[in-house]
Amino acid sequence: MTTPKQDTDTTRTLQGLEDSRSSVRLRAALAAGTTPDPRFVDKLIERCAIEPEFYVRETLTWALTRHAAPARHAAPTRHAAPARHTGPTLVTKLVGQLRSEHARARSQALHTLSKIGDRRAWPAITPALLTDTDDEVAQSAWRAAVVLVPEGEEPELARALAAQLGRGGRATQLSLSRALVALGEVITPTLRAATTNSDPRVRQHAIATERLLNDPDTGFEFAIEEAKRIMALGATSQEG
Repeated sequence: MTTPKQDTDTTRTLQGLEDSRSSVRLRAALAAGTTPDPRFVDKLIERCAIEPEFYVRETLTWALTRHAAPARHAAPTRHAAPARHTGPTLVTKLVGQLRSEHARARSQALHTLSKIGDRRAWPAITPALLTDTDDEVAQSAWRAAVVLVPEGEEPELARALAAQLGRGGRATQLSLSRALVALGEVITPTLRAATTNSDPRVRQHAIATERLLNDPDTGFEFAIEEAKRIMALGATSQEG
């Protein structure tokens, strides 16, 4: 049973999530996370798919994680995911968003699933999402995959992620490198193979990622420049 005041507060929060002012939407998202209520879930997911403001989207995701319960299916702490999971209804609803034609809906659902860390969502991290033509969706899929991958399937995931080496600009490449490095030493054989790829962009990205794996404190730009030098020296040696 809910009280009239609780019902009024819930209605106010739901209305606030639809307000044209980002500051009001932010306060409503904070309220939804501070006092979780199953009635908020659909609206929070719906708003995630269309919210234009980054900081509001992050708060919406936080609010959804607040509707989670202690996990039996959580990813291990080495993936830095919260030890939480949602009930099947919320997981199912988020997974449903992965089939949306709207990139933001797919991206934000992946981001939220990675924060929740419930491995029941793993089967929904498909090759299509890992190779999504939208860079933000692909990046969210890489991060979610690293969090949700079951033990023993890391090498296969490493190969799938390595197939994207050389893709996009610096931000996209850094995101992929971080995802690969998060898998740990299991990526070494895959990276080593990629360093002999016929595509110079793939080779450069693989060498830079290998550098980050060996020295996590290395900046990505430095790693890329070092990869360029290594490739240039290799080319000079071959010419000689």
